[in-house]
Amino acid sequence: MLSTIKREIRYLLTHKWDLCMVSLAPLCIIILFCSMFYSGKAEHVPIAIINQDHSELSHTIEKYLKLNTTLHVQQISEDQTEVEKNLNQTRIWGYVMIPEGAEQRLVKGEDAQISIVYNQSYFSIGNTISSAMLLSTVQASTDFLKNNYFVNEIPYIDIDIDTAHIKISPLFNPNLNYELYLEPFVIPAVLHLLLCCCIAFSVGQELKLNTTQQWRDSTTVLQAIFAKSFVYVIIFCFWTWLWMFWLIVIRGWTVAGSLSLILFAQFLFYLAYALISVTVVLATKNLSKTFGFLAVYGGSSLSFAGVTLPLNNAPLFTKFWSNIIPYTPYAKLQTEQWVIGSPPTTSLTPLFILTLYCIFYLAISGTLLKKIIWGAVNEK
Repeated sequence: MLSTIKREIRYLLTHKWDLCMVSLAPLCIIILFCSMFYSGKAEHVPIAIINQDHSELSHTIEKYLKLNTTLHVQQISEDQTEVEKNLNQTRIWGYVMIPEGAEQRLVKGEDAQISIVYNQSYFSIGNTISSAMLLSTVQASTDFLKNNYFVNEIPYIDIDIDTAHIKISPLFNPNLNYELYLEPFVIPAVLHLLLCCCIAFSVGQELKLNTTQQWRDSTTVLQAIFAKSFVYVIIFCFWTWLWMFWLIVIRGWTVAGSLSLILFAQFLFYLAYALISVTVVLATKNLSKTFGFLAVYGGSSLSFAGVTLPLNNAPLFTKFWSNIIPYTPYAKLQTEQWVIGSPPTTSLTPLFILTLYCIFYLAISGTLLKKIIWGAVNEK
């Protein structure tokens, strides 16, 4: 196995493009996404206010919207057509409409008819500003009734408006920080796809140059496949651990659970995809078909793992696809141990599934390699 590992390292050192794919490419990916999510969450998102009421209530709503750091009141107008034109041109992401007579209807206990409109075509931004606009509007309405209207109507009586106090406690990522929410999933998703391409090309070169016999001269077939995959897995694990050092030590996103369990799961995660790539190359003996398969199988991991798009009430095929990719159990384990802080025993099931992937594809790839080697021997 050691000789196979040395042979693969010599191959990388003598083929500069392959070396760039396992060195410069992961580094660029990490820098790109760390820069993208560095700010944490979207803030000062431009919105507009359609103020047709010009009342104390509307001015209070304006004040609360301006104080919300998530929002930036870019436009205050009476013309709804003009505001909607800016919304369609994505100059603003939403608006709060305060129609004429809103204050009078509110104090009479009627529907004030205040409406909130936002751009939901961008899902994350839409959810962020809708929550911020709704919260600011509700707070402003309560403030107006308590500190303006009732005080003016009954000035000599101390009125305390009793409303239902509901405490909302978002757990594990209360600020909806995208750096903690998306980056831990995006980096492994991109790196594992790059890993698949690197090892697929390496094995494809072995088949093209008919060097598979040299590949296993000093070891068994299974050991040869594992040793070849091991080189790439360790390289990409190193880049992942370097990124985790940035996120945990530099940025301060501490691991709530077991760090050692996450690191071991990452090794199995990358190993599973490496062995899948070896299996597909040996089965097809065609790099174009292999890259096409990997683009579909590996490229869909983030979407089908249930971390960005929910799997609840998903079609049967979506659930099936989610259950045949190693990224799904890894994402579950990473969330449990990094963010939630679940007991290690909770993550044993996804860890066991990752181990099964490795064993299964190691056995399949070993069988395919034996057939190729024996076929080459018989031809000679």
